[in-house]
Amino acid sequence: MDIRIFKPADQGKGEFDGGKIKLQKPIGFPGEGSVINRLGPLFYFSWGKTEGEGGIGLHPHQGFEILSYVLKGNSYHRDTLNTESVVSAGGAQLMKAGSGLSHAESHREPTEMLQIWFEPYLKEAIHREPTYTNYIHDEFVTTDKDGVKIKTIIGENSPIDIITDAQMYDVTISSGSSYQHTLASNRTLAGLIIKGDGSITSKNAIEFKHKDFVNVHSSEEGEVTFHSDNGEVRIIFIEVPIKVDYPLYSKRH
Repeated sequence: MDIRIFKPADQGKGEFDGGKIKLQKPIGFPGEGSVINRLGPLFYFSWGKTEGEGGIGLHPHQGFEILSYVLKGNSYHRDTLNTESVVSAGGAQLMKAGSGLSHAESHREPTEMLQIWFEPYLKEAIHREPTYTNYIHDEFVTTDKDGVKIKTIIGENSPIDIITDAQMYDVTISSGSSYQHTLASNRTLAGLIIKGDGSITSKNAIEFKHKDFVNVHSSEEGEVTFHSDNGEVRIIFIEVPIKVDYPLYSKRH
């Protein structure tokens, strides 16, 4: 197992609406300051916060599968598919951008959310009809055992169905508990620490802090364990293959 920790200084930054929406970007676009450009088909990963009102006007997307996951507050959505929707805390929205759509998003109260772009085979994706789907918190399967709560956002028994090979979990580890993740060969696990401090063990112990971005690469099947040593820890995990069997878009373009 190859484990790397990326501090906030190694991640990208951004803002919208005159600074009303501030973004920390573990995986950003060129020039935004993120050390990581992409992880396999995981193309973009941002963590946005607003203290009150803020918005992003109508803008286009094509090809990518774009997931927004709301951690706090509400996100108000409208698009050129004539959709108007509200995504509340614990809920998610998925845009399969396909041949193209434009959308706008706004916030009317303190809000915190993630936006993640997954890259399917774009040559095929751009010929599909674009779609939008909204999911509420209660639609997702959550397990709670031995001090570890796991909510499956993408994966087995999730209502979300994407073309890209990816899994996503919202994991809360109570103080003194541990979460063990088995990683198959040639897979990578990305973890954004959205609450608390702790440590990771595979062969050695490595400490992580709030706002860190953890990457685990595996050339062969193995296990990695995340510990909450003092206080609750919450981590958003995304697992994807290290390589895919189709060409990936270059962010230099």
